Amino acid sequence: MTTVKEILKELEGYGDERTKNNFLKHGAKEPFYGVKVQDLKKIYKRIKKDHKLSLELYATGNSDAMYLAGLIADEKKISKEELNKWADEAYWYMISEYTVPWVAAESKYGYELGLEWIESKEERIASAGWAHLAYYTAIKQDSELDISSYKKLLDRVEKNIHKAQNRVRFTMNGFVIAMGTNVAELTTKALKVAEKIGKVSIDMGETSCKVSLASEAIQKNIDKNRIGKKRKTARC
Repeated sequence: MTTVKEILKELEGYGDERTKNNFLKHGAKEPFYGVKVQDLKKIYKRIKKDHKLSLELYATGNSDAMYLAGLIADEKKISKEELNKWADEAYWYMISEYTVPWVAAESKYGYELGLEWIESKEERIASAGWAHLAYYTAIKQDSELDISSYKKLLDRVEKNIHKAQNRVRFTMNGFVIAMGTNVAELTTKALKVAEKIGKVSIDMGETSCKVSLASEAIQKNIDKNRIGKKRKTARC
C-alpha cells in the first residue's frame, strides 16, 4: 500500500524550481516542491483512485499533494463534509478553482453544493462555487441540467460581477464562458450577458496572466463548433 510519506518523497523528486517560482507568484505557499501537472499525472496513473490516500495527501497542506489528492479522489466515496473541508482549506486558486470544484462537480452533491458555495462570504469558497457550477455543465447532458436556474445565475452574474470579490469575478467570467460553450440552449443568452459585462478587471498579481473577454471566448468556441460538447471528467 502506498503511503503519504512515500508520495511526498516522490513529489520531492519531481520538484522543479522554475515551476515552484511560478506557483509562488500565483499564490502557492511553502512547503511544496513545484511539481508539474504532467508529472503529477504519472503518479495518478499508477495509483488511480484511492479515497483514503487522497484525504491524507490533501491534509498535508502541500500544494502538490493537494492537487494530486484531487486527481486520485474517489467522487463516489467523498462526503459532503469532506468536500466542504477541502473548500475551506484550499488556500490558493489552483486548488480552490480547479482541484476542489472538479471533484465536487463529479460527486453526488454536484449542483446543490455549488449553489451553497456561491453564497459564501469567503472569496476562495465563493469562487470555487462558480467554478464548480461551470464544470458541472461540462460533464452533464443538457437534459440533466436545470436550465431555468442557470439562466437566473447568468442574470445574477450580469448584475453583480463588477462588484464581486477579485477571484469571484474571475470565476464568474469563466462561468459565463462555460454557459455559452457547454450548454447549447444558453449560448445566445450567455453571449448577450458577456457583451453587457464587457471587460472584467481582475488583479492577477505579479503574473502575466490575462483575463479572457467572455464574448470573444464564446464566439471562438462557436466558430470552432465546440458548442454543447461534453467531457467524461471535469478533472484534467
